[in-house]
Amino acid sequence: MGVDPELIKDCVHCGFCLPTCPTYVLWGEEMDSPRGRIHLMKQHVEGTPITPEMAGHFDACLGCMACVTACPSGVRYDRLIEQTRAEVEREHVREPDDRALRAAVFALFPYPRRLRALRWPLRLSTGLRERIAPRLAKVNPSLAAMADLAPPATRRVRLPRRIQARGTRRAVAGMLTGCVQGEFFPQVNAATARVLAMEGCEVVIPPGQGCCGALSLHSGQEAQALRFAKRTIRTFERAGVDTIVVNAAGCGSTMKEYAEVLAGEPEWAARAKAIRTVDVAEFLAELGPAAERHPLPLRVAYHDACHLAHAQGVRRQPRDLLGGIPGIEVREIAESSICCGSAGTYNLFQPEAARELGDRKAERVLQTGAELLVSANPGCTMQITSSLRRQGMDEIPVAHTVEVLDAALRGLPPSALTGGRRTRA
Repeated sequence: MGVDPELIKDCVHCGFCLPTCPTYVLWGEEMDSPRGRIHLMKQHVEGTPITPEMAGHFDACLGCMACVTACPSGVRYDRLIEQTRAEVEREHVREPDDRALRAAVFALFPYPRRLRALRWPLRLSTGLRERIAPRLAKVNPSLAAMADLAPPATRRVRLPRRIQARGTRRAVAGMLTGCVQGEFFPQVNAATARVLAMEGCEVVIPPGQGCCGALSLHSGQEAQALRFAKRTIRTFERAGVDTIVVNAAGCGSTMKEYAEVLAGEPEWAARAKAIRTVDVAEFLAELGPAAERHPLPLRVAYHDACHLAHAQGVRRQPRDLLGGIPGIEVREIAESSICCGSAGTYNLFQPEAARELGDRKAERVLQTGAELLVSANPGCTMQITSSLRRQGMDEIPVAHTVEVLDAALRGLPPSALTGGRRTRA
């Protein structure tokens, strides 16, 4: 497909994107800013081959889309960086170790069954994390990052194919189970299904779901992303639903772009347009409350996942859902628009920059004095949990928005979310 030169022309190089770009904030380098990268894209479109230096600047981008929010000219940097990364993967010859790492990641993470096989090794690694990570860091920083980020293994949750609405049925919705979310955070999927049912939704959970293609699309693996997108569309078509509720920010942002991503195949683009993708907080806010919210006395800090806030524009709805729970006090995190450093696979491919951003985010979280951090993306949860642990503050747990709502609807105590850690009276 190549990089669209018309999209490049929209950039007037005003600089409004600079203070919102995490890598520019860290390094102050023009070519590691959105407008700098767009300048490199223009050079490539005009005939300059992708050099290792150019590829390095494109690789260093988190794809957080904060620049899209800040841009007064409406530059589609999201599409530009996706197209550019596909060009990089087609043209640029990576070093053998980098090539091997990327091949391993994309042969593993988008496949739930393969991720499932990692559950017990990861459980072992989390128990020995303090000893393993420093040794791995000397061998390969990316392997060390993987060990550091790994969440504790949790018991697998099997969800039925269909869950009936509680009380009067108000809606029917399909639910995406996801890859990382489904295998590493199955309790989030279980909470999502319960909350939807308690709010009057019939929940359809098609079996055999695979990756939606988000990790692949955001990393330039275009062919793999298109294959996964088509499979996801087909899966929910067969389930007979026209609305898909998603509880992972990165997945939701990609699925909302399916029609655009598949524009080269009009039949598939039309099929994508016939199915609506909606974030769970967005969906619940539209639906309105039905079930009783029980008091939950907690101070919570809400983290804006980049692909929810910037890519989807969903900011108010999660805060409104949390604020509607009696006893909850929602606290804002300073520099909320700056990425935590997760960014899909970024914390594996760019571990040093990701670690610096993660530590910066953890410091801002600690400044809120919250007892619980609320996140809406599995990558963010792993990244910030890891950063908090490094700062000796792992007593601040992280939960998904729907887990907090689930606890309130079921009348659970704050300890159900904080793991028994001390909370305010």
